Amino acid sequence: MRGMTIKEFSNLCGCNPQTIRYYDRMNLLKPVKVDDWTGYRFYDESQALDFVKIKNLQTAGFTIGEIKELLDADNEAIYEAFTKKIKEQEDRLNAMLEIQKSYKSEITEMTKKIEEVRAKIKMRMEDYNPSLEFGIDNATYDHMKGQVDDFFDNIIKNRDYNKLKYLDDDNSEEIEQDLLNDPNLVTCYEKHGWDAVKDFYDEFSVLEDGQEYKLLFDYVEWQVLKQLDEKKAYEFTEKMKK
Repeated sequence: MRGMTIKEFSNLCGCNPQTIRYYDRMNLLKPVKVDDWTGYRFYDESQALDFVKIKNLQTAGFTIGEIKELLDADNEAIYEAFTKKIKEQEDRLNAMLEIQKSYKSEITEMTKKIEEVRAKIKMRMEDYNPSLEFGIDNATYDHMKGQVDDFFDNIIKNRDYNKLKYLDDDNSEEIEQDLLNDPNLVTCYEKHGWDAVKDFYDEFSVLEDGQEYKLLFDYVEWQVLKQLDEKKAYEFTEKMKK
């Protein structure tokens, strides 16, 4: 008996001939005959039932090894194998749901932290007069406030939580080291010995739209300066006494 060619058999099974060849290589569905001269594979029509069985097991998530063991198994054994596989899939699904739940909780917590940082920064901006330090007028400052909201909205939308570390006062020393040691950053401008940013703001390089820049200000708190001045005054007075 000649049998069906691989093309005829794949048409009967409703699949691509490559699938039949793959099942042959995996020793799942061997042809009933291989022509010694041409190498053509021939299949029997009854093997379509084996194809359906293999395809169903594969769709159900059984591995090639598991399918091989079940090809000659009786219906009861196959039913038990499905029961076991369903339990495995349920356990895997529950694990995935737990992971998803943890991610949702983390996102909620991060969003809450972002909103807290946003509120803190905006409150500081409301209480701050930018003209003294930066020489910025009210209209420009109002525009900057809107950009702050856009900045935080983008963090939430893109979940780019790494940017939060640059807004944490507790990480100031670590942030400074990260910026100074980052080989991907190029110093555009550096200024030492300044009293107010407005004194050298015009010296900044022209900044390009669409580029991301980081400003690092290393300064001494006014109260610390005051204490230093008082210390110097005390030392000067003591020297005068001598």
